[in-house]
Amino acid sequence: MEVQKIMSAKPISISGEESAAVAARLLSRHNIGALPVCSREGKLRGIVTDRDIVLRCIAPGEDPKHTPVSDIMTRRLVWVDSRDSCDTAARLMASRQIRRLPVQENGRLVGMVSLGDLAKLRDFSTEAAEALSEISENIRNL
Repeated sequence: MEVQKIMSAKPISISGEESAAVAARLLSRHNIGALPVCSREGKLRGIVTDRDIVLRCIAPGEDPKHTPVSDIMTRRLVWVDSRDSCDTAARLMASRQIRRLPVQENGRLVGMVSLGDLAKLRDFSTEAAEALSEISENIRNL
């Protein structure tokens, strides 16, 4: 099955020029853990998570109202194409220890796929569970 069949379409994204405070409000308002950071043209530039805000802004004493998302976002992106298989997405998540993947089509952000999305698929529930277990174990060991 292709990722486009299970992804969350029309993801909430943010510009790198917006503040960490705006990112935090979006994460809270939409009950999500990650925001793709995109250019005006929809090109993926990075991703910012609730963890990034805490560890790269709050903990070092930066002011979230004046800290641009581009200063705290993760730049080394891992993503899948909308036509990639769910198996490919699950393997990437497990090997890179991530819970969410941006989905691109023709170089533009079109969705997000999470471990939860994969876990809903009967064929992938074991693999998604293993990926989540590996990710959670590594986070506990930090």
